[in-house]
Amino acid sequence: MTAESLRIALLTYKGNPFCGGQGVYVRHLSRELARLGHRVEVIGAQPYPVLDEVAEGGAVAGLSLTELPSLDLYRSPDPFRTPKRDEFRDWVDALEFATMRTGGFPEPLTFSLRARRHLRARRGEFDVVHDNQTLGYGLLGGPSSLGAPLVSTIHHPITVDRQLELDAAENWQQRLSKRRWYAFTNMQKRVARRLPSIVTVSGTSRDEIVEHLGVRRDRIGVVHIGADTDLFSPNPAVPEVPGRIVTTSSADVPLKGLVFLVEALAKVRAEHPEAHLVVVGKRPTEGPVAVAMERYGLEGSVEFVKGISDAELVDLVRSAQVACVPSLYEGFSLPAAEAMATGTPLVATTGGAIPEVAGPDGETCLAVPTGDAGALAAGLSRLLGDPALRARLGAAGRARVLDRFTWARAAQGTAELYREAMAAAPAAPSHDSSVRPHQETPEESRATC
Repeated sequence: MTAESLRIALLTYKGNPFCGGQGVYVRHLSRELARLGHRVEVIGAQPYPVLDEVAEGGAVAGLSLTELPSLDLYRSPDPFRTPKRDEFRDWVDALEFATMRTGGFPEPLTFSLRARRHLRARRGEFDVVHDNQTLGYGLLGGPSSLGAPLVSTIHHPITVDRQLELDAAENWQQRLSKRRWYAFTNMQKRVARRLPSIVTVSGTSRDEIVEHLGVRRDRIGVVHIGADTDLFSPNPAVPEVPGRIVTTSSADVPLKGLVFLVEALAKVRAEHPEAHLVVVGKRPTEGPVAVAMERYGLEGSVEFVKGISDAELVDLVRSAQVACVPSLYEGFSLPAAEAMATGTPLVATTGGAIPEVAGPDGETCLAVPTGDAGALAAGLSRLLGDPALRARLGAAGRARVLDRFTWARAAQGTAELYREAMAAAPAAPSHDSSVRPHQETPEESRATC
C-alpha cells in the first residue's frame, strides 16, 4: 500500500456477474481499482460475486471477497424456499423470511443491516465504504455508524422498473403483487435523500435520481462505466453467421423490451428469411415473450443461451451481423457498450441512457423509438441488407467505446469521488470499548421494507 492507496469496502447485496448489471459492475470496477493500487474488499451476499485476479508477482494483489451470507431465499432450483429451523441465526434472518413470505423483497434491507454490523466490528480497517445500490436503512448514520465515509452507486432508480411493471400488469391482483414486491423502493427513496455522496453511471440516470428519488443534484457525481475492451474486441477469425441478431435479456420483464424484438423478428423474416435471434438469457416458459414466439411461429428462429463463459459470449456477439438493445429504459446499457466494443453494428432504442452510450443515429448505431416493433424491424432489415453500413457503424461504435467507456476510466473517476467524500466527511470515532452500541431506529427494525 502506498500513501495514496485507499482501503475500500465494496458492498453488493447481489453479486452474480452473469445475470444482471450489478454483478458485472462489481467485478470489473473492483479489478480496475486494485490495478490502480487500492486495496478492495468486496463484501457480498448470494449469489456471491466472482472476482478477477490481479496479478502481482504471481499472487493476487489488493482484491478479496468476504461472504456475508443471507438465507438465499431465491436460489435455484428452489426459489421462495422455506429454510430449516437451524438456518435461522438471528432476528435479521427472521425479518428476511417474513418479508419474503408476505410478498416483499427483503434483500436490500437485510443486507444493509448485516453489512452495518460487520463494518462496525471492523471499524478503522477501511478508508471508504462503497455501496452498490443497496440503499438500505442499515447504511445510514455516516462514519460514526459504518466506520468510514459512504459513497453509494445508484445505477438507476428502481422506481422506473416498478412503474413499467405496474403499467404492464393485466389485473388488480398483478398490480397488488407488484406493489408489494417493490415496497423496498420506498425505503430506497428515504435513504437516497439522506446520503451525502452518490455516484451514477450516466447523465440520464442522474436526472432520473433527482426526479424520482428527490436527491439534490449537487450530491450526485456521474462516472460512466464501460466494456472490457480487451475481452470485447473484434476478431476477424470468428465467422459471421448470416442473419444472426444477438441481444441480452436476463429476465422477461417489460423494461427489457424483448417482446418488441420478437415481434420485429417476425417482420424481418419476411424480407430476410435467414434472420434469427439469439438471446443471452433464460428461455421464458410463459409470459409475453413466450406468447409472441408461439403466435408468430418463431420457436425455431429464437434461441436462448445461458451459463456461457465470457469467451463464448464474446464470440457469440462477434458472430452476429447485428446486435440489438430493445429496452424501454436503461440506466447505462452494458450490452450496448460491449457489442460496440466488438465492432458489431448496433440497433438500439432511445430508452433512458442508451443514446448517451450508443451515440448518434446513423453515425455509431441505428436508433429507434422505444416500444416500436415496426421501427426495430426497419432498422434490423436495413443493417442485414447493407454490409457497408454494418462495417461503418461497427468501426465507429468501437472507436466511441475506446474513447469514452472503459473500466479503467471508470475506476479513476470513482476513486476521485472517494477522495472527495473522505475530505467532506467528519472523522469517524475510533473503535474502542467506550463506543456505545448502536440503537435500532423504528425504521430500521420494522418488519417490512
